[in-house]
Parts: sequence; C-alpha cells; structure tokens
Amino acid sequence: MATKSMGDIEKIKKKLNVLIVDDDPLNLIIHEKIIKAIGGISQTANNGEEAVIIHRDGGSSFDLILMDKEMPERDGVSTTKKLREMEVKSMIVGVTSLADNEEERRAFMEAGLNHCLAKPLTKDKIIPLINQLMDA
Repeated sequence: MATKSMGDIEKIKKKLNVLIVDDDPLNLIIHEKIIKAIGGISQTANNGEEAVIIHRDGGSSFDLILMDKEMPERDGVSTTKKLREMEVKSMIVGVTSLADNEEERRAFMEAGLNHCLAKPLTKDKIIPLINQLMDA
C-alpha cells in the first residue's frame, strides 16, 4: 500500500468532519485535540442518545464517528446499532478500554463498527484509518 505524502495528508485534513461520542470530558478534549491536530473539524456528543439525536434531528453527516463503548443513557453498542438502522454510512470507530477483551470487542464490532481501537487514542492510531477512509 502506498503511503501518502504530506501534501496528500494536508488536503485530506481540510475535509474531515468527525463526531466524537464519549461521556468522559477528558477523552472528549483529547480526541478533539487529535482531530484538530490533523486538521479535521469535530462535534461532540456526551452519550449515544445525543449522537442519535444529532443524526435524526440535525440531519448532520460525518466522515468519521469516534464511539466510546461504555456511556450512560445509550452505550456505544446500542448507539452503533441504531445509527446503522438509520442508514448512517459514516465510518464508525469504537474507542474503548475494553478492546483487549475479545468478547467485548466482538460484540462492539458486530453492532456495526468499522474498526475498534484501544484507549488511549493517539494520532498514530487514527491516521491509518483516516487515510483508508479518504481512499474509499
């Protein structure tokens, strides 16, 4: 697989629109900083129910959704299932401290995730997925 030059990454950065779904304020800040550092723009939701409402009522569309697994009101598994039922086509990436637990990871993936990453999220973890998303 060919790697992208910095010029290619610069072009990609300007177009990336990301929804960050997490109930932990610190994780929201970290994930927002990562997206900003790669030139993307982000919106946040404090739980899965907010993410569903953003899509249902706001008609919003995102290239990428970073989805926490364990949240109040609506967890990441049920939120991902609901968004897929709503025909949301965004790449949904689970971000969880439980990524090493195969059973938990499998259940999250089966809900409709495209990928599942372990916390803490880093720029090095997310850039290959962004490149894959932009190549699609």
